[in-house]
Amino acid sequence: MMWSHTFSVEAVAVASSMTQIRNTGEELPGAESGRRLLAGFRRQLYGSLTARADELFDLADAVLCADGPVRVLAGLSLVPGHRRGHGAVYDALNAGAADIGRLRWAVGCLPLPGWPDGRIRLAADVCNWLRPEARTSPERMFCHVHGRGRSAGQMIPGWPYSFVAALGPGATSWTAPLDAVRLGPRDDETEVTAAQLREVAGRLAAAGAWQDGDPDIIVVLDAGYDVTRLAWLLADLPVVLCARLRSNRVFYGPPPPKAPGLGGRPREHGDPVKCADEKTWTGPSATRRADTARYGTVQVTAWDRMHPKLAKLGGWAGHPGKIPCIEGTLIQLRAARLPGYRELKPLWLWASITGAAPGEITALWQAFCRRFDLETGKPQCCHNCGWSALSLVPSRSGFILAA
Repeated sequence: MMWSHTFSVEAVAVASSMTQIRNTGEELPGAESGRRLLAGFRRQLYGSLTARADELFDLADAVLCADGPVRVLAGLSLVPGHRRGHGAVYDALNAGAADIGRLRWAVGCLPLPGWPDGRIRLAADVCNWLRPEARTSPERMFCHVHGRGRSAGQMIPGWPYSFVAALGPGATSWTAPLDAVRLGPRDDETEVTAAQLREVAGRLAAAGAWQDGDPDIIVVLDAGYDVTRLAWLLADLPVVLCARLRSNRVFYGPPPPKAPGLGGRPREHGDPVKCADEKTWTGPSATRRADTARYGTVQVTAWDRMHPKLAKLGGWAGHPGKIPCIEGTLIQLRAARLPGYRELKPLWLWASITGAAPGEITALWQAFCRRFDLETGKPQCCHNCGWSALSLVPSRSGFILAA
């Protein structure tokens, strides 16, 4: 699948320089190759800082080298390696600037986690930076926070950020963040995510991580996304979306052929499959079993060419003409055991692909299981970097700390 992009000269230069760092043709030891790659990224990071570059660069090192969460800005000036006083910290935050586009390209050109099949697997999710005390912060939104126990969620003012990260294989939960965009009150989350994934796919292609003829990129999402609309917006990209579904969703198969001589309009929807009604779980296109160490035997059932009923509501309200019928693969997972859960309920997924082979279905649901690795990255940002402890409030003279 081919698609076109328009790249700036600076972006291509960043991609070229980062690729040269990785592909020098020399046989380097693992540690030496890693040091060279890190040095190249640090040069690009410094080059993306357009004002107060020295101090902002020192601040980045100080945040990474601090013993714990950043709770006091002035304390960063005491971290070994920081070469300036505490006044420079506030000056850099007040008057510093960065070329975010160039920084995105530098991050996107780094090597991705390697899978045995060479396929790229990405995950998208929203992480909330809670700021209940920062009353003057612009465009705060009510962010949902899960509490301890059933129906214990809360709505707390903060800034939601949409993240895209690359997932890796093996016994690790590390992810490689590739992009982050703050969501505003007037933003359409589906359109923002679509634009984000389009830019990330373009950067990966420009950096050589994905080339023509490679398998489509798998993107896994949680149930909060409108996956069918995302599939429509990204239909021209070499990506396969796979998202979890809520238990009350209903999908329909293709309609049967119209009987000869029967008048009227042809049917648009076939037999339904209701996630909450076991009586409708009939006529699957594929059924397999897989043995896993954590979940025991997992029964995988798939229905091909399944689509939801769409209406001109929400994101489809302004759609010109007739709403399209977006077909995909409906996947049901039933595990023998779920650690930490007493009641075993099936997990439902929908993937934006039809005619999927058994191996493709396996790759999709296994990629979704790795989506939970993204949850471990949120505490790293929120706690280690002090997101949950530090509040910067814009004022006339710059930024002040909110208690």
